[in-house]
Amino acid sequence: MWFNRHEPELVARTYKFIGIKEFVFAKLFGRYVIDHSLASATGLFNLRRLDWDEEALRVAGVSREQLSEPVSTTHVMQGLSADRAAELGLPADTPFVVGASDGVLANLGVGAFEPGVYAVTIGTSGAVRGTVNEPLTDPEGRLFCYALKENFWVVGGPINNGGIMFRWVRDQLATLEAEEGRRRGIDPYDYLTQLAADVAPGSDGLIFLPLLAGERAPYWNANARGVFFGLSLFHEKKHMIRSVLEGVVYRIHSVATALEELAGGAKEVRASGGFARSPLWRQMMADVLGTPVTVPDSIESSGLGAAQLGLLALGEIRDFSSVHEWVRSNVRHEPNSANHEIYRELTSLYGQIYHQLKDSFDAIAAFQKKHVGIRL
Repeated sequence: MWFNRHEPELVARTYKFIGIKEFVFAKLFGRYVIDHSLASATGLFNLRRLDWDEEALRVAGVSREQLSEPVSTTHVMQGLSADRAAELGLPADTPFVVGASDGVLANLGVGAFEPGVYAVTIGTSGAVRGTVNEPLTDPEGRLFCYALKENFWVVGGPINNGGIMFRWVRDQLATLEAEEGRRRGIDPYDYLTQLAADVAPGSDGLIFLPLLAGERAPYWNANARGVFFGLSLFHEKKHMIRSVLEGVVYRIHSVATALEELAGGAKEVRASGGFARSPLWRQMMADVLGTPVTVPDSIESSGLGAAQLGLLALGEIRDFSSVHEWVRSNVRHEPNSANHEIYRELTSLYGQIYHQLKDSFDAIAAFQKKHVGIRL
């Protein structure tokens, strides 16, 4: 069972969201089912028995009868009614594969389904995911574990503060610079990245904790807040821009470290999401993690994963090895050893800062809620 004790409302919010998929299948086939990967995300599922967990159901105050039937991600449903088949323009015997959640499919779609290969996605938010051949739960509750199929489990953690931090910099700290980029015919983000590239790795000792939206893994702390630490008179705006980009990667490092403790270290990171457009950000990640970073040539990783899963379910392929024929990684960043040593010092200091400020985060969050009305 995976049950996140840090978010008491997680079960209700998560199940309400994933119920959309179940509703669609019920409308098509008159049967409520939920695939094992989505069930894994509810906090109500026993990962080893692949069934609803009685203790979790009791704690949540729901019964088995109120939930959908858990089925394999490769479960095939057939038998559309004549009316539904006519509406969709499909033969009534068209097979429908139940499928899986986008996160686990993304790992499959970028080819990150072997030990030691991590998938890192940074869009507005972000995530770090690796795969293992049996369910693993984190005793400290830092990470998730979702089923894909037999001998294929995705373990990892999400972060709130990904690319949204870069947007915050553009809109709140660097509006003049963003406009200058537009004047020069350069995308504002690319122009800000150029400014950040002019700063040495480590931002000359400026550390940013990008916790403006609270944080999920590995802290699960809604009261966490953003911090610039080490700011001095010699720091310029370009230092602040770079430190924000580095801070997001420090967040990824925190999750990757927890994942390494649970599932073993990474030998390669497959990068996807908006951040993967930036060579600077990609190299920064390689330097911080001390691991090569590759970029798959397709951005539709979840779609490719869904196609592979569907082919497997229908018996068209025997395993997922053909993913490697579909996905090429033409870009590879090797970690710079000197930069990695700098970042190794700073990520350690980053962790110390967070833990030393934890009580203060609670205090300032309480103040903000009382006097400003902030609700995160």
